[in-house]
Amino acid sequence: MVAVGLPGSGKSTWFDRHNANPISSDAMRRQLIDNEADQTINARVFEIVRMLLRHRIELGRPVTYIDATNLTRRERKPYIKMARLHDCRIQALWFDVPLAICKTRNAARSRVVPEFAMDLMAARFVPPSCEEGFDRITIAEAVPGLREKSQEESTN
Repeated sequence: MVAVGLPGSGKSTWFDRHNANPISSDAMRRQLIDNEADQTINARVFEIVRMLLRHRIELGRPVTYIDATNLTRRERKPYIKMARLHDCRIQALWFDVPLAICKTRNAARSRVVPEFAMDLMAARFVPPSCEEGFDRITIAEAVPGLREKSQEESTN
């Protein structure tokens, strides 16, 4: 399951609330250079994320979660390709949260993404779709008072 959402949209909180153990790009940065905010090593970080995913698939784990922003089709494509290569179903967990709410949450966090970076990310964002290869899109509206809902789309 590939998380998709802006910083502050609730991805990591959702994983914590559901006792899920995701492969996290932030955790990989923390492991490699002791700084989850350092974006200078993204190639290495995502190489490790994909390697761990491959190992989990080979070990037959029933569900693997990827915790990263995954804002564009290009960023999500390696996971879809790997799922198809290994004959696995793949699902997007889309955190459909307005930018203003993400910015408010982000400002309250200990590690703040600069507002200009949030704007750039929001401008690049492309919602996940079954057309790009996902078997299912689950929308997690991480806004108080709204419930998580699931949206199935056919890949036929």
